[in-house]
Amino acid sequence: MRVLVVEDEEPLAEAIARGLRREGMAVDVALNGDDGHEKVSITRYDVVLLDRDLPGMSGDELCKEIVTSGELTRVLMLTASGAVSDRVEGLSLGADDYLAKPFAFPELVARVRALGRRATPPAPPVLTADDVELDPARRTVHRRGRLVDLTRKEFGVLEVLLSAGGAVVSSEDLLERVWDENADPFTTTVRVTVMTLRKKLGEPGIIETVVGSGYRVPGAGSKTGSGSLEG
Repeated sequence: MRVLVVEDEEPLAEAIARGLRREGMAVDVALNGDDGHEKVSITRYDVVLLDRDLPGMSGDELCKEIVTSGELTRVLMLTASGAVSDRVEGLSLGADDYLAKPFAFPELVARVRALGRRATPPAPPVLTADDVELDPARRTVHRRGRLVDLTRKEFGVLEVLLSAGGAVVSSEDLLERVWDENADPFTTTVRVTVMTLRKKLGEPGIIETVVGSGYRVPGAGSKTGSGSLEG
């Protein structure tokens, strides 16, 4: 999930970003409304955490811009005021949810995840390819019924590739969906992650390299059900 935090209190913004990254999300930070506007103009975010009181473009203005853009991006508005009138006003601007400061971080994570599910087409219960099964809800991967221990980035790469349903996914797309704006597009980050992912999944390999284009998993699909059994 790709998230943008637009918050002018830098310590708070960075604390939120660190916490969400520990939850496996790719997070960018903007410290004013103008920077936030620029980022949403060039990157498609699943969720934007938006402070109402921002220098430059206000949070209210930015919220309107996001809503009228036609993107599926969901907006969680943050504010120091918990008054009912402020919540109503924020939601009337088109925000999808509203959270008053101070807030409990587990609640923030739960709300972001809920909004993220609404920002993308419904994910199938289990993604599959050959004898590999990935359960997005449980954050688990099995091969031949045995659990495969993956890092957050490896899991994210495999989830994107399986979700593509056999289509080619470029390294640039993987960087955008799994990492964040701090990832250097000229590094070998994606190639190295795919290499370690292949080793952990074992033989026969399911991830194909399409020279000059990216990667794909032929035969990727989905199935209903509760996922693999622990083995």
